[in-house]
Amino acid sequence: MVVEGWLARAAAARPAHPALITPAGSWSYAQLLAAADTGARELAQAGVHAGARVAIALPGGLAFAQALHACMLLGAVAVPVDTRLTPRERAQVSAGSAQVIAEPLPPAPPRSGATRPRRGRARAQGPPGARAHALDATAVVLHTSGTGSAPRAVALTYGNFLWSALGSAAALGLDPHERWLCALPVAHVGGLSIIVRSAIYATTAVVHERFEAERALHALREERVTVASFVATTLARLLAAGLEGGGALRCALTGGGPVPAELRARARAAGVPVCLTYGLTEACSQVSTTPLAALASGEDGPGPPLFCTRVRIGAAPGAQAGSGEEGEITIAGPTVAPTAAAPDGWLRSGDLGRLDERGRLHVTGRASELIVSGGENVAPEEVEAVLESHADVLEAAVVGRPDARWGEAVTAVVVPRPGTSPRPQELLAHCARALARHKLPKHIALTSEPLPRTASGKLLRRKLR
Repeated sequence: MVVEGWLARAAAARPAHPALITPAGSWSYAQLLAAADTGARELAQAGVHAGARVAIALPGGLAFAQALHACMLLGAVAVPVDTRLTPRERAQVSAGSAQVIAEPLPPAPPRSGATRPRRGRARAQGPPGARAHALDATAVVLHTSGTGSAPRAVALTYGNFLWSALGSAAALGLDPHERWLCALPVAHVGGLSIIVRSAIYATTAVVHERFEAERALHALREERVTVASFVATTLARLLAAGLEGGGALRCALTGGGPVPAELRARARAAGVPVCLTYGLTEACSQVSTTPLAALASGEDGPGPPLFCTRVRIGAAPGAQAGSGEEGEITIAGPTVAPTAAAPDGWLRSGDLGRLDERGRLHVTGRASELIVSGGENVAPEEVEAVLESHADVLEAAVVGRPDARWGEAVTAVVVPRPGTSPRPQELLAHCARALARHKLPKHIALTSEPLPRTASGKLLRRKLR
């Protein structure tokens, strides 16, 4: 199925409406389309074609949105790269890309009068590509650290994003004057989907390069933000900074890991409407969300699966909503990445949960050993490999331990080589040279005892938590 291009449709319907508001400036939909057109021509002249991968190593903002939509106009596949990664990690994510965008693309020419093309490069005439989207075509490839040490690629289609946007709107409602605050990394599905769904809705995305409590608080108070996406850590920081309900905010979508009951109680006392959400990259962000209507009746617990998203517990096909049995959360529906589902069409999440008698999804833990710290996924094997590359480290284990601030704190247990005495700060500095900041251990403990392992030598992390 082919649908009209989202950006072109939004620009035709609401040309003067703000598409993006950032600390560096704002663009209307007409301006965003013009910038994307210019960027698409630039990419086409560089040899980028439909289906080619384009790595976008830019922080969230106008330049990122231009590059993303330029790829979509061309039919190229956008590969967002987390700018917090080290050069080695960026190279891993960018591998196989026809082009890497590490600097902003040229701006759109002034709307009045012609512009002279740059010397030696003829500027393409007309639209660079079809302004339509085939729903089964890959739009974006995101990389998520699973339980392995290498980044894992997830290919999301235009259809995945469209159905996710429709499901989100069914749960939260859709205000034509929506302003959705994005203070999450745009290289992750939670942040990226805000920019994409805002184009689908022809509403406004308020995009910050990174989370800064005072800047986010100002946007919530002064910029008529109606919906915001947080993780537990950032919500806690905003409440500590004085966030209160009222004003335009109708929903603070909070997920990316456990949301403590104490934090929800603080938000409720401050009048902040929190909608709990559970999702993952392979399901194009949200899987279940507290419906906005539930908040009006005083509920702030988990919600049911999104519209057209199916959830069952465990592998048994006969598992029914409301059985109350805990098991692995499996997901099916049009938001699931085609290559992520098993042959039976169901996505195994690796997370544990249950469905109550009202069909609400309660997430109770993770079957995998993935650490979620401050809403960021951390693969313990990757951190262990870096620690064990230090000359004074014999072996290392990394686990997530409950933490009031981070949800889970990345914690390392290190066995030094005989005759050595590495200091925790020295090991932390060693990690910082190879790992992004959110992957760094919050605590490093030294021990002379061997790490617990199975008879086959497999590390028993559960004994270290």
